[in-house]
Amino acid sequence: MTAQSLIERGISRAVLNADELISEVDADIIPFLEGMCLRHYAFDRYKSGVPKAALTIAVPSDGISTATRKAVQKALKVCEATHTARTLGHEPPNIINPVSLAEYCKRMAKSWGLSCKVIDDKQLARMKANGIVQVGIGSKTPSRLIILTHEGSGGTRTKPVVLVGKAITFDTGGYSLKDKNGIVGMKYDKCGGMAVIGTMHACATAGCKTPVIGVIAAAENMISGEAYRPNDIIRMLNGKTVEIISTDAEGRMVLADSLAYAEKEFKPRCMIDVATLTGGVVVALGNQRAGLMTDDDQLATRLMEAGNRVNEKLWRLPLDDEYLELIRGDDSDLKNSGGRAAHAIIGGMFLKQFVTSKTPWAHLDIAGMGDVDKDTAICPKGATGFGVRLLYDFLSVATDGRARRCNRIWTTRSGIRYGDPFRIHDRAAARRGHRRVGRVHSLRASPPGVERARGRKTGRGRPAVVRGRRPASNHLRSPFT
Repeated sequence: MTAQSLIERGISRAVLNADELISEVDADIIPFLEGMCLRHYAFDRYKSGVPKAALTIAVPSDGISTATRKAVQKALKVCEATHTARTLGHEPPNIINPVSLAEYCKRMAKSWGLSCKVIDDKQLARMKANGIVQVGIGSKTPSRLIILTHEGSGGTRTKPVVLVGKAITFDTGGYSLKDKNGIVGMKYDKCGGMAVIGTMHACATAGCKTPVIGVIAAAENMISGEAYRPNDIIRMLNGKTVEIISTDAEGRMVLADSLAYAEKEFKPRCMIDVATLTGGVVVALGNQRAGLMTDDDQLATRLMEAGNRVNEKLWRLPLDDEYLELIRGDDSDLKNSGGRAAHAIIGGMFLKQFVTSKTPWAHLDIAGMGDVDKDTAICPKGATGFGVRLLYDFLSVATDGRARRCNRIWTTRSGIRYGDPFRIHDRAAARRGHRRVGRVHSLRASPPGVERARGRKTGRGRPAVVRGRRPASNHLRSPFT
């Protein structure tokens, strides 16, 4: 039963019978309410005569712990932030452009408790952020670089995590013009930037200990006498030159300058960019997973684990150095397009040239996930808000250290293994006193109840078996400490 089906039946209020619907209240109530909240979304502000459908779900407090109540409140705030990203994604280009988006962020930052800084096109030109400037120069509404800051509670010495989002408020393709079918729906080309705004909303309202900075590169890719052209050579913020092969490969241009700016200005512990960057990632992965590209194995693992926890799944694609040859320029350092081969990977490889090796960085290509063309179980047709819950989960685990770790092994004396102590059956196993034996290192044959685990080395150089009682807490070490 979904929120939408309840509304369609004329039900405006429902009571959740926890005893009958779920076996483990604390474990199941959060995803249940998340699903109801995410599905109960509609973008109808421009429709006339449409009644506002309201749905209230009453949850009896009996049997629900105080910690779970707080977790529910936090989860619903994250869902609200996801709706923020969806609404901004849906807004048409005559309403949301780089200038109006910057004004919106200023207003909302005050209500959310964030700080906001906007760098306009003239300032960007003086900074020599020509990638952002040139993409938007053909539009009447010039480019903006929007910086939202969440201070967190980690202290002033704690390095921030920087999120960078592509916000092309409308993409005609420029002189590499899209056809009549491809141009429809290009208001959704801003969904990566909207995911960053939504994540900042979640950090501010649901809470996040780590300092987080959201950098949104906003531009409108239009055609005019001033617009940039194929064969133009542009000097980017970090000094590298790029020959324009396709004006429809504009997203990487605005992201490249944004990444270079963010790394130099904020010296982050890591950077993650989010963008509806390439059609190639849709060919490769369809509409089931977003593409992940990074050279940092630890960062990749953390992001994929976060995606699995919230069901916003990722798939890692390679960034081998050989791919750079596809975008080496003839008359410049780089070219912004390398053809159809390895299309999605080329986008990530291009961005890699604007981040130094000392900063962990990941690129999320959400072109197949930013919007859907039909209703799904948790999202109506249109913008999905993909990335908000994933990034917030990643940020929460990275700082608070709490996660459902599928590579933590719990075992009974009979040798029955449970993969995840935070799933329903694994929590029950933990309460029954089954012990955790560590992180799986090898699945070689071993006596019942014993698993080879990564731990201290024995005198013979073999991994020692880690034994122990049920841990007093489920706090895991931060990946960045």
